[in-house]
Amino acid sequence: MWDLAFFASSLLETLLFGVAVGNGLAGIPLNQRGEFSGTFLDLLKPYPLLVGLMTVAMFAMHGALYLHLKTEGLVQARFGWWIWHTWGFFMILFNLTTMATLIFVPKATANFEHAPWAALVVVVIVLAIANIPRAVTNSQVGQAFLPSCCIIACLVFLVGIAIFPNLVTASNAGSEGVSSLTIYNAASSEKKLGIMFIFALIGTPLVASYTAIVYWTFRGKVKVDGYR
Repeated sequence: MWDLAFFASSLLETLLFGVAVGNGLAGIPLNQRGEFSGTFLDLLKPYPLLVGLMTVAMFAMHGALYLHLKTEGLVQARFGWWIWHTWGFFMILFNLTTMATLIFVPKATANFEHAPWAALVVVVIVLAIANIPRAVTNSQVGQAFLPSCCIIACLVFLVGIAIFPNLVTASNAGSEGVSSLTIYNAASSEKKLGIMFIFALIGTPLVASYTAIVYWTFRGKVKVDGYR
């Protein structure tokens, strides 16, 4: 029961994370105070849902690669099967999402006119996607995992470029004094930002150190006995 609960919650969390990114690209209705003025169902439109499904496929592929590195025997063989299937689903959904973005969210590419070098990031993503099946075919899953990390990082970067300087894009911007929330009009005061910066300087190394210690502690293969 708890296995199913953990799976369902992780799946829902990943889907809604992608839906949030899709809404960030497409925009959501805001009022004059910059607050969301729609309903939950307004967030579940076809484009955000497509981005959500692509996110699920991407994280599933990434997880399959990681678990293949961490396991052995029959368990590892099962994850090898999942790598190919999740990569195929991601390829399909990635292409569909790219086409849908160009067609239905043309403003997402506006900033690329001012930063043409960002096209190199797209090339990196394409090469990384193509490298995964090559590496898996040659039994070099470690070399496939790194491109998977690269894909995630590059897509996050592209989303940031696409919506800059917005933090929350208003789909109804310009009507009745409504405007998007940007890094300028949504920022805190300089004093608060300074205090947050100090906390970040202290907290970020601690989090990074803790994460590194956890991964080092659980390094190596996971031993599974009595697997059926």
